[in-house]
Amino acid sequence: MQQRKPRYLDSEGLWNYALKVLGGRAHSIGELREKMRRRTEHPEEIEAVIARLKESKYLDDQRFAEGFATARLSNEGFGKTRVMQDLRQRRVAPALAEKTVTSVYQEVDEFALIEDWIRRKYRTVPREGLFQGEKDLAKAYRRLARAGFRTGEIVRALKKFAKNPELLDNFEPPEEIDEE
Repeated sequence: MQQRKPRYLDSEGLWNYALKVLGGRAHSIGELREKMRRRTEHPEEIEAVIARLKESKYLDDQRFAEGFATARLSNEGFGKTRVMQDLRQRRVAPALAEKTVTSVYQEVDEFALIEDWIRRKYRTVPREGLFQGEKDLAKAYRRLARAGFRTGEIVRALKKFAKNPELLDNFEPPEEIDEE
């Protein structure tokens, strides 16, 4: 079977490709730059297309970061750390990510956010059966840490929901935060 050669785009093809990609969902400048890099033999054309997209107001990292952070807060209820991490993964500059997340989360009560997250994720578990042993607490801690919450607030919330809150008095947070 013969392998197809990748079809590289010229400047106008790159512009149309970028519009198509942005029509699917919003992208950061870094994400779009990376996608276009795979589609052209002439990397110098990428910056011209990006400049044109910015000028046309189709591409704006500030607006992208604000929309992304707001959506992650209101839709998933994630903590600041997770949202910052996700923005960096989407190639938003760290300083812009931090500034944006701080602004979006300015009025947010993290403890209330954790409580809502626990109620939502553990809604099928009876309240009296929630976090009965050390393993349950460690698992819940890891899930909350992956969701982007701070250690002190996690422990405080787990004490409120745990069947035996005294187990948390000597609780050592797990070292690694692995995927379930």
